[in-house]
Amino acid sequence: MRMKEEVRQAFSTQINREYYSAFLYLQMSDWLNQNNWPGSAHWMYVQYKEELAHAQGLFEYLQYRGVEVNIDTISKPEQQEWVNVLSVFEGALAHEQQITAWINEVVDVAADAGDKAAVLFLDWYVIEQVEEEANQEDNIDNIKGCDGMVGPLRMWDRRMGTREFSPDDIPMPG
Repeated sequence: MRMKEEVRQAFSTQINREYYSAFLYLQMSDWLNQNNWPGSAHWMYVQYKEELAHAQGLFEYLQYRGVEVNIDTISKPEQQEWVNVLSVFEGALAHEQQITAWINEVVDVAADAGDKAAVLFLDWYVIEQVEEEANQEDNIDNIKGCDGMVGPLRMWDRRMGTREFSPDDIPMPG
């Protein structure tokens, strides 16, 4: 089944959004690094790599389906400064909630077009967003649980530096 234009365009738009998300997390990583949160900076750098892999999965899916990928200009992140480590992770949660809404839009376009294969492929992304939002909520809860005490915040930050990236988790067609 040939992919309909509106589905192809929705996927292409989402690829751009994933690249934007990667750049946002890279900016957050830099801010955290510059403000002496090395573990959190590492965590956000891993998040950056994850978003790149999400874009790659969508890109490869379009290629697998034999349709053209249109990558548009990717804007620089709107926010590049934060007040503190908590505000970074609150911003990350708000962004993940936006990504969830965007993924759901792509699913709706594919479903409305009757493209069951695309809907099934996107199921992984839908479930991934549940995990992404939960991770950010956990990070926020952990920061707040430290109650502003430097020692516990530094211990939490060290744990954040242990996160590893596993591209094998991203679905790739073919």
